[in-house]
Amino acid sequence: MAGSGIVIRAAHYPGRAPIEAYGNGGFRFADMSHRGSLLCLPSGIHGWQPADPVALTAADFDKVVAEAEGIEILLVGTGEEIRPLSKTLRAALKEAGIAADPMSTGAAVRTYNVLLAEDRAVAAAFVAVD
Repeated sequence: MAGSGIVIRAAHYPGRAPIEAYGNGGFRFADMSHRGSLLCLPSGIHGWQPADPVALTAADFDKVVAEAEGIEILLVGTGEEIRPLSKTLRAALKEAGIAADPMSTGAAVRTYNVLLAEDRAVAAAFVAVD
């Protein structure tokens, strides 16, 4: 059995699910846990590593823009504090037809769960909090 070993894959849950818990640097959803930040998109829930969680850039949202057709509103959980999105990032999302709403990660998780339950075209970018 040559060549068998551990294969590390990009974190991805192929469906939509409410976030059950957050904190301690990660999230719980669909009876699983993930350490780090998340993107919740029409294609599923993906592990996400923004270059600088304090200063999000348009490049951090390439996967979001690629799925813009299925997204009306993007909730951006910016961590423990609300941080405004840069003009460049807002412009890139607006050009893709996505309205973005920054808020603390806790508020974004709660809002995401409500909008998901209402079957809205919602997506989210959650920066993990401790």
